[in-house]
Amino acid sequence: MATNLSIDSELLDAALKAGGLKTKKDTVNLALEEFIKRRKAADIIALFGKIEYDKDYDYKKERQR
Repeated sequence: MATNLSIDSELLDAALKAGGLKTKKDTVNLALEEFIKRRKAADIIALFGKIEYDKDYDYKKERQR
């Protein structure tokens, strides 16, 4: 998909240098992937302390057939 975006050239150049990639396209794609991973991780971290576990649950018993 061809897209015409106005991206801050200084930020893009800094990201290109930091990422060590050869093309601006690869740099933008990597940045988007990392952005998505961080957001998903933040969503998972937000769940800590909110899930209640059954104290009597025996996970070893569930492994047996």
